[in-house]
Amino acid sequence: MGKKGKILVIDDNKGVLAALRMLLKTAFEEVFLLSSPHAIKSQLAAEPVHVVLLDMNFHAGINNGNEGLYWLSEIKRDHPKTQVVLFTAYADIDLAVRGIKEGATDFVVKPWDNERLLQVLRDAYTRAIASQEHPALAAEHATHPTMFWGESQAMRRLRAIVEKVAITDANILITGENGTGKEMLAREIHALSSRRRNPMVTVDMGAITETLFESELFGHVKGAFTDARTDRPGKFEAAERGTLFLDEIGNLPYHLQAKLLTALQRRSIVRVGSNTPIPVDIRLICATNRELSEMVRNGLFREDLLYRINTIHVELPPLRKRREDIVPLAEIFVKKYADRYEKAPARLSDEVKERLQEQPWMGNIRELEHTMEKAVIIAEGETIGRHEIGFLAETTTRSHTPEAIFSPASATTLEEMERQMIQAALEQNEGNLSSTAAQLGISRQTLYNKMKRYKL
Repeated sequence: MGKKGKILVIDDNKGVLAALRMLLKTAFEEVFLLSSPHAIKSQLAAEPVHVVLLDMNFHAGINNGNEGLYWLSEIKRDHPKTQVVLFTAYADIDLAVRGIKEGATDFVVKPWDNERLLQVLRDAYTRAIASQEHPALAAEHATHPTMFWGESQAMRRLRAIVEKVAITDANILITGENGTGKEMLAREIHALSSRRRNPMVTVDMGAITETLFESELFGHVKGAFTDARTDRPGKFEAAERGTLFLDEIGNLPYHLQAKLLTALQRRSIVRVGSNTPIPVDIRLICATNRELSEMVRNGLFREDLLYRINTIHVELPPLRKRREDIVPLAEIFVKKYADRYEKAPARLSDEVKERLQEQPWMGNIRELEHTMEKAVIIAEGETIGRHEIGFLAETTTRSHTPEAIFSPASATTLEEMERQMIQAALEQNEGNLSSTAAQLGISRQTLYNKMKRYKL
């Protein structure tokens, strides 16, 4: 990757500044250094930059990070498109999350890892360029929050892969349990790609009906069927020069998979009712919580289609395998819903933090978000404690694993076992389909289809 962009580093340690100058010159066209934050405003007024790497503490013996947060707010007020990465010698997750809530792009802990630091700063530069060259992107990010990567090893490895492949046009398959954030990751890939100035179009393959499949994806011409009063482009055309995200790709019926494969192979579509091929230029990202390789072996998914969509495979880890990220995510959700419901920000008690980390979170980030939304609604004081999240006390004492949901002793077939599991989960969640689907690790539509099949 060539040298791009301008960066300003503010740190009171001259040794750190000297080391960073040598490192960052390999990645940025221009590197500016300040040993005091008081010159930030004049420096940025004279020489605007894409990225600021900002130390959190500037006075010996004062390590609360308040100085860094103050200067963060000053930078974002005067230069909202400038990306700020926080730099701290103290691995204080609460402080780092607070900084992200207040507008920081990311944070890096000292002593730093050169590769990770460069990854974070390059990502920040990409975001700065996107917001400066295409202002509408900023509104999109407000509607669709950016990815929270966290500090877990699993997510660090995933991030390194994503940042390498995002800049290519390779088709990507995202797998992971329900609620792990597959669509958000797809949006992150799109935002980091060269196609970011064009739309990302999302299609839920689990919700689209078989009869409307071709019309939705490929469009139709006037008179193609009874209600076709005008020509209408499909999702492929809407995503022209952008990204097409096919969510729940594993739910696409087998007989329709050939139609999708044909469009991908030919790089063109034919509208329903027409014979004229229309070239399309899209980057394809698919997602599923199902084992597509197993579906291929069972004759439920086309092997040639799997090869086509699976140029790059990335898997999002479940929340229970990245426990160090649970509390930071919970605090982000608390801030989000406190703002939405116009309530004073509340902090999580130490007991609640411990309980959150003990949870299995079978519904992953989606379940955590719903839990924190309920807690914010219930909370009346400045602290979210055991009372506001009292139901966690019950779930920590029982397992959410399939073995705990039902006893397989009476089941003689796999179908009967699945039926009993679904029935037990429905009873456990008092008929709530969203909670039941999250607990079982399937989509709501898949749960509904299975309930119809088993007449539950």
